Amino acid sequence: MQVSAKVDYGMRAMLFLAESYQADPAGLVKGDSISKSQSIPVKFLEAILTELRHAGFVISQRGAVGGYRLSRNPEKISVADLIRVLDGPLAAVRGQRPENVHYEGPAERLQDVWVGIRVALRNVLEGVSLADILAGQFGETLSTLLAAPDAWVSRPGYESN
Repeated sequence: MQVSAKVDYGMRAMLFLAESYQADPAGLVKGDSISKSQSIPVKFLEAILTELRHAGFVISQRGAVGGYRLSRNPEKISVADLIRVLDGPLAAVRGQRPENVHYEGPAERLQDVWVGIRVALRNVLEGVSLADILAGQFGETLSTLLAAPDAWVSRPGYESN
C-alpha cells in the first residue's frame, strides 16, 4: 500500500485537531497553526480540510476568531474513514473495486488476492481511531502485527529515492 501525500497530510492535520479536541472539544484551531506545526503547505491543507468538512469530519468557522475543529470525538474517527474520504476505496485495481475485476485462465484466482488485501487493510485501518494513535494504544490486530519480528524490516526489491 502506498500512502499518498494527501492522506499523510490529512492524517497529520486530523491528529493535530484530535489533540486539540481532547484538550477543548469546542476550541478552534487556525489552519496556519496546523500548517506550521506539521509542515504542510497551507493551500494543500486548506483543500484537504475542505474535503474533510464536506464529509462531516471537520467543522470550520470563518473570521478573526475562526478556525477548525473535529465534528466528533476522535475515538469515533477511524483511519479507514479518512483514507476513503481523501483517496477513495482502501483497495482498488486499475481504479475498480476488487469484486468488480475478472480474470481468465491462470490469473482467474487473482481477484481473491485483491479482495484478501482489502480485508487485511480493513482489519487494521477500521480498527484504529485518531484517539488510538494519539494514545499509542492499538487493538490486538495492529499490536500483533507490530510485534512481529520482521515488522520493521524492509524487504529488498524497492528502494525509494
